[in-house]
Amino acid sequence: MSAIATLSSTFQITIPQAIRETRKWKAGQTFAFIPKGTGVLLIPVPRHGALKSLADGASIQDPRDRSDRF
Repeated sequence: MSAIATLSSTFQITIPQAIRETRKWKAGQTFAFIPKGTGVLLIPVPRHGALKSLADGASIQDPRDRSDRF
């Protein structure tokens, strides 16, 4: 899916409705702009608590990837 938006005189861009609905983006959501070549990646910043259980069971005493490093 592709869409086109225009940068306004106040340097704002409106994200097309089809993109917002597909990605389930809501008003007030925070985004990071990451320079990539001649363009920019627009990445939603996870909300507080969204990553809460991402590392459940991980041990800081015995990281499992230490033996995989060169």
